[in-house]
Amino acid sequence: MAHRLPGLDLLRSIAIVWVMLFHSFLVGGLGPDWSWLSRFGWAGVDIFFVLSGFLIGSQLLRSLQRGEPLSPRHFYWRRAWRILPAYLVVLAVYVAFPALREAPGLEAWWQFATFTLNLLVDYTHHQAFSHAWSLCVEEHFYLLFPLLAGALAGRVPAQRVALLVAGVVLAGIALRAAVWLHDDALQPPRNWFVEDLYYPTWMRLDGLLAGVVLAALSVYRPALWARLQARANLLALAGLATSAAALWLFRDRTGLVANVAGWPLLSAGFGLLVLAATSRHGWLGRWSLPGAGWVAGMSYSLYLSHKLAMNAVHVWLAPATGLSGIGLFAAYAIAIAAGGATLHHVIERPALRLRDFL
Repeated sequence: MAHRLPGLDLLRSIAIVWVMLFHSFLVGGLGPDWSWLSRFGWAGVDIFFVLSGFLIGSQLLRSLQRGEPLSPRHFYWRRAWRILPAYLVVLAVYVAFPALREAPGLEAWWQFATFTLNLLVDYTHHQAFSHAWSLCVEEHFYLLFPLLAGALAGRVPAQRVALLVAGVVLAGIALRAAVWLHDDALQPPRNWFVEDLYYPTWMRLDGLLAGVVLAALSVYRPALWARLQARANLLALAGLATSAAALWLFRDRTGLVANVAGWPLLSAGFGLLVLAATSRHGWLGRWSLPGAGWVAGMSYSLYLSHKLAMNAVHVWLAPATGLSGIGLFAAYAIAIAAGGATLHHVIERPALRLRDFL
């Protein structure tokens, strides 16, 4: 199965660790000597978007390619059991135990429950559990893509689909440019970069779209896909170079150039890395890195719970023990791993077993 390829596990594990390192700013960061390691960690979410677009897209498009009827209801049922149990448990902790939050302000529970947080958030005052914004983007993708794929598959020529993809990318570029110029001119008294540019689903389609394009190539152009996989190392180098160029643009993360051109460029770079990781011919997907599969398997639970674990160490353990330096870093790592493993094994995996049983 594609989701068990070691290269994809490696990318998923890199993505979650990178995101958690970025969120270390909540507890004072890693210090000036290590800031380079966490500075661009927000990009780990974009790796997840490309992976999600590829894996979900491959699953649905392969069924359509075989002529099987697409059942959105069945798809939604399976995704609900995959996403909701662990998510709702963590949401309940945030609502019921304010002392555990990494920030005091929390948006209304119904914004999380309806996955509208990324569209309605007041980020200035309500930052707790704000990383759920990316889950909102994913849920909107899960909701709409099966319907769109079912409507287009076998009915629209590939050339028109390619034009549609290009149109979505260009529309995103134009929309981000317009919103950035508008907000920069008005300077509204709120965090307009996060609320208007970084969180909304329609601003963050590039990564998911890159993954879906890869999925379509693998399903509908298998000969071309095989030729590309045979050049996995070259693709990996191209992906690293493209991603590095995008991150260079993101030196000013909130700037106009980064938000107009940076997102499609970054998604293209990560897309090339995902493509290279699907091949066992290249160095990225040939071997299983020890521990990568374990981290990748728990990545969802780690993503949901890591801020709670960080805050617990920061507020209670560190002051009580006087830990600092490498010892404090180890305490954070152990607490995050323990919290994620507990959520994964107590809630996430049993829910999947119950889903399969039902």
